[in-house]
Amino acid sequence: MSNQKLQALIVEDNLSLAEIFKEAMQMAGFETFQVHDGLEARTTITELRPVVVVLDLHLPNLDGEVILKEIRQNPTLQKTKIIVVSANSRQASYLTDLADFVLLKPISFRQLRDLATRLYPSLSKE
Repeated sequence: MSNQKLQALIVEDNLSLAEIFKEAMQMAGFETFQVHDGLEARTTITELRPVVVVLDLHLPNLDGEVILKEIRQNPTLQKTKIIVVSANSRQASYLTDLADFVLLKPISFRQLRDLATRLYPSLSKE
């Protein structure tokens, strides 16, 4: 594996949570980027093509569920791992077929870091 870090995008409108998610993904070995609304997420995902997206469902301007479906329909993003984060267990439960993982808020730093480490174990060893 090259020295270039794999990229993770955090899509979360709560700035405090976004910062926690960013730090957790960095501890797991990812280069991280953050956006805070759905339209920004759509553009950034297409341009960046991250290997992992941590995606909140309730976002300003464009719902996270729409973004999730768009990622899954885009052939260039088929390998992208999606971690959905939501406080709404009902909404999150029916998205389990589209998302790689669904985490219910509140989510701990350790929970996200450990999940990211399991996704790409070689990153945490570099």
